[in-house]
Amino acid sequence: MAKLTVNELDLQGKRVLTRVDYNVPMAESDGAMVINDDTRIQATLPTLKAMIEKGAKIILCAHLGRPKGERVESMSLRPVAEKLSELINQPVAFCDQCVGDKVTDAVSQLKDGNILLLENVRYHSEEEANDTAFAEQLAANMDIYVNDAFGAAHRSHASTAGVARVVTERGGQCAAGLLMERELKFLGEELESPKSPFVVILGGAKVSDKIKVIDRLLEKADTIIIGGAMAYTFKLAKGLQVGKSLVEPDKVNVAQAALEKAKERNVQFLIPTDNVVAKPTQIDGKFAFGDYRINDNENIPDDMEGVDIGPKSAEAFGEVIKGAKTILWNGPMGIFEDSRFAEGTYNVAKAVCEATASGAISIIGGGDSVKALNKASLGDRVTFMSTGGGASLEFLEGNELPGVTVLTDK
Repeated sequence: MAKLTVNELDLQGKRVLTRVDYNVPMAESDGAMVINDDTRIQATLPTLKAMIEKGAKIILCAHLGRPKGERVESMSLRPVAEKLSELINQPVAFCDQCVGDKVTDAVSQLKDGNILLLENVRYHSEEEANDTAFAEQLAANMDIYVNDAFGAAHRSHASTAGVARVVTERGGQCAAGLLMERELKFLGEELESPKSPFVVILGGAKVSDKIKVIDRLLEKADTIIIGGAMAYTFKLAKGLQVGKSLVEPDKVNVAQAALEKAKERNVQFLIPTDNVVAKPTQIDGKFAFGDYRINDNENIPDDMEGVDIGPKSAEAFGEVIKGAKTILWNGPMGIFEDSRFAEGTYNVAKAVCEATASGAISIIGGGDSVKALNKASLGDRVTFMSTGGGASLEFLEGNELPGVTVLTDK
């Protein structure tokens, strides 16, 4: 069912509580917390600008990190307010509470088109418990609720689900922001009936994290490409040697079932035929990778660990990707954070961008794939990059997301 969006609302003079995903990476520098990547903040700008033009009084709420119901200064959203002000080119007020009299006072001072960011909702344990009284406090100072936090939509928390129920019960409207609308369009509508050839690229560490996605996409995909550590469980399932590679022995039967289903449905199922391998070792008492090399054999030596796909695999994967009309990519091909083992991921990224330039629709399913594209300065060369990690996976599995279900139907 399609959901109401901010474009369809009359927001003039209305107090609009907007849930955003500002769970951004930060690090301390000269005694202050500094934002390392503002992608998630930038992703909300179209929604905020649309609401400003409509004359809304915008109250933003978000979480940052896992403070577990305690006030942890390093997880304050104050630096986010400063960064948002810089990006949107207007002042952004900040309230160091998210409920209570301070919030009421701050909201009362807003003029049409103003923005107020509330403090981290996870400073209160009631947020993750989806406590009704806390949701009512969050809803106390607003007329309309907008959810633009797809990355948190799989959580049934007070600010993602509880607050919407409170607003709905009192006859108010709950709408999707423009980012949420785009997420639902690309991860939902575009993949419901994808243009063929439909190529799915899956990486990351665990088969257990992706098996439901694999199973569902085997119904629609023409090709599934497997990289990352999860490829070694599939190698094991095919009777190959994996050395010291990260595997899930208890998921070999699951991998075998996926391979069988692919064969039955005539889906091309590709795993690496060569790998970059490295020797796990200890340096100064810490785990590290020592000698590394390209291993041309499908079998990995007993003393080595697979850390990336090899050049032959990257080339073979790239050729298939370049022929695609629809591409879904979730998860890197290797330990791309280490430049020695990043080549496979970047080669796949380049192939995805080439296919996009030739007219393919490319959808990047959040998480490390987005990081890898941004690291390679290729983020603007794909059709859509999801802001959700866990939310993207749950949605692709076919699960209903609590933060979406509660929004008003059109």
